[in-house]
Amino acid sequence: MQHVRFLNDIQPGYDLTYDDVFMVPSRSAVGSRQGVDLSSPDGTGTTIPLVVANMTAIAGRRMAETVARRGGLVVIPQDIPIEVVTEVVSWVKSRHLVLDTPIILSPHQTVADALGLLPKRAHNAGVVVDENHKPIGVVTDSDLSGVDRFTQLAEVMSRDLLLIDADKDPGEAFDTLDHANRRYAPAVHQDGTLAGILTRKGALRATLYRPATDAQGRLRVAAAVGINGDVAGKAEQLLEAGVDTLVIDTAHGHQESMISALKLVRDLDPQVPIAAGNVVAAAGVRDLIEAGADIVKVGVGPGAMCTTRMMTGVGRPQFSAVLECAAEARKYGKHVWADGGVRHPRDVAMALAAGASNVMVGSWFAGTYESPGDLQHDAQGRAYKESFGMASARAVRNRTSDESAYDRARKALFEEGISTSRMYLDPARPGVEDLIDSIIAGVRSSCTYAGAGSLEEFAEKAIVGIQSAAGYAEGKPLHASWS
Repeated sequence: MQHVRFLNDIQPGYDLTYDDVFMVPSRSAVGSRQGVDLSSPDGTGTTIPLVVANMTAIAGRRMAETVARRGGLVVIPQDIPIEVVTEVVSWVKSRHLVLDTPIILSPHQTVADALGLLPKRAHNAGVVVDENHKPIGVVTDSDLSGVDRFTQLAEVMSRDLLLIDADKDPGEAFDTLDHANRRYAPAVHQDGTLAGILTRKGALRATLYRPATDAQGRLRVAAAVGINGDVAGKAEQLLEAGVDTLVIDTAHGHQESMISALKLVRDLDPQVPIAAGNVVAAAGVRDLIEAGADIVKVGVGPGAMCTTRMMTGVGRPQFSAVLECAAEARKYGKHVWADGGVRHPRDVAMALAAGASNVMVGSWFAGTYESPGDLQHDAQGRAYKESFGMASARAVRNRTSDESAYDRARKALFEEGISTSRMYLDPARPGVEDLIDSIIAGVRSSCTYAGAGSLEEFAEKAIVGIQSAAGYAEGKPLHASWS
């Protein structure tokens, strides 16, 4: 089977990053971007090719719920206690496929309580309910502006409610909200109790995306386990918790400990895909697949929080790494995830053209309402979240909290990641769904340019060329005149 071709059959004499390549348009019979099937063939059940990396500052329950509702997958990090992971998996799987989880407040709570909770959701609205869990009002940050922080919500909430039936068709719900000129509305069950909240954008997105769901119709979620300690025991607990994909994760995936861990997990006969990594060459892919991996994670050093290449010189430009590793995985009927290095929607498209079945996103999603950190503001009032690398001293300190002070101090001396970084929210795209919209719009267009109706066709039909730094710069839009 033919896969990604280089323009004029020019084979590069050196490895390439995403910035080094471009795609040439081909004759296309794909009539609509929405007609492109973006579901992955790798068994994970994603309907858009996005996986959120297992980073503590990014992958939490809100992120997992929101991304799965739009068709992606979130990997819960390995350093989260198993009882917490179990609770998160259960919570995500109980979420509604259309309605967002509301911020629930009581009329006797204060403005200060609401202000602390509203930034936790992109819809930025709280629903005030009575003792029977029926909506009696809503509050937004505009309602709370300039109000004494100890004022009870009953005094400032809006009582002018538009309620929507929880089972209402999303298209009809959009029309209802649009005609009423409402940005959002609480959705209720037949008995009038609160079921969730629906925004105009949420209703529209429900008609454009297909949730990633399991065989029981529940949202999917993945979880990671490391390669040290009782790997089989932890993996078995995660499987019992109901995770839909199991990720065995370490920075250097091509090592004996990983191969041993993979074999132990494969012996459990899990009925879900096993992803493992990270590697950057065909030999690593081959060894991990032979040890039991269904999916191999590709990428060493391209992440925004990662200092591995600058500290060690180890790694590989990501486009070439994905290209070689995907070709090797195809020989076994297996798949690769491109892990790291994406900064723009074009990078996601180039990773898919290189043969990835899904693209992992980390820091790009850190600066969103849905990431786990608290929303903070700098001196200029710009909103941001804190992020950090999973091999940084901060992450190692969290991951080794049960070890002796001596062992923790030794490990803290060796870090390969940034311990704190401000990831600013884009005022135009502050929620993860806003970023997903941008990415998926780009990927869909890329597929139509290539004449591809699916991800598998895209990897087969994409024609890629090599460009100079000036060629890359030429493709960037200008936000002001050049004169």
